[in-house]
Amino acid sequence: MTSRNIVLPSAVIALSIAALLVPAPHAEAQEAVTKDARPAPAVEAREAAAEWTTAAPLPERRTEVSAATDGDRVYLAGGFGPPVGEERATAPRALWAYDTVGEGWEQLGEIPEGVHHTAFAYHGGRLYILGGFRETGFDPVPNVRIYNLETGEWTEGARMPTPRGAAGFTVLDGRIHVIGGNAEEHVHGPEHGDVADDNSVGTHEAYDPATDSWVRLAPMPTARNHLGAAAVDGRIHAVLGRADGDMEMTVHEIYDPATDSWTTGPDVPTGRSGVAVVSHGGQIYAFGGETFGENARTFDDAERFDPRTGQWDILPPMPTARHGLGAAVVGNAIHVISGGPQPAFHFGNAHEVLRIRR
Repeated sequence: MTSRNIVLPSAVIALSIAALLVPAPHAEAQEAVTKDARPAPAVEAREAAAEWTTAAPLPERRTEVSAATDGDRVYLAGGFGPPVGEERATAPRALWAYDTVGEGWEQLGEIPEGVHHTAFAYHGGRLYILGGFRETGFDPVPNVRIYNLETGEWTEGARMPTPRGAAGFTVLDGRIHVIGGNAEEHVHGPEHGDVADDNSVGTHEAYDPATDSWVRLAPMPTARNHLGAAAVDGRIHAVLGRADGDMEMTVHEIYDPATDSWTTGPDVPTGRSGVAVVSHGGQIYAFGGETFGENARTFDDAERFDPRTGQWDILPPMPTARHGLGAAVVGNAIHVISGGPQPAFHFGNAHEVLRIRR
């Protein structure tokens, strides 16, 4: 039996802002990437009629978290927590659920092992934790952990063929796709795409919960980590990320499962990494991020891509700039949770909600 610890919410404060995963040959898939796509200009969404509000903060401060939803509740797992003693960070195991009706947080016991930068998804009454990095280090783990929301029990699924962390992930047609990320040093070969010097990969593998099996698909053309991915209209959009010192990629690549191939989409207006990406209403949303170097900072940027127009819109900025955050959609609200307010090992519990009016 799992313990349940109820945390009551704080008052909701409105911040009114308006205006607004067998594959085809990989060589063929690579050739399908278009090199001459012209980015459509980004425009400010003047009549988007979106509003940011603040909701009950996550009961603990974290960064590099992952979020998922069943359409009613928002779930949050993994990440780094504040340091204890001389440690640079901790690996909190509490699994949290947010009730969007009662507007309060509930602890659903603990995850089996501390992980961060993990793929996290809901499907068929279960939560899936796929890969990530172990505890507070950066060793990729192969495990697939499955939590039954009805019984509160954990089981193990088939292990990832290529353990990775900081990958993009999304659910499409009942399969959980894990794309890109940082893999182990021995990973090479065309099935992983062009492996970068920092072990960033384009590896694309999908897990089928119905058969407890993995399939390898055409690799993403641009190897990168700390990217985001979301599915809309039967395709997966993989956006942003970083590799080999480029912390501000604007890359946007689109996977079509019908042809097992990738094409290039319009660049994201604001290059960054460590983002949260979701789909809602047939559009792709990207939130937050970070960069390092002389211009080290976190981003409050919120941007939206409409596949019908091929255009990126600039949305009202998040009230709190942060990276390593999680995002999930319930109804017409996008919950953007936790994340570090400064680059690297900084921790936050912000919970802000973008309510879409159209």
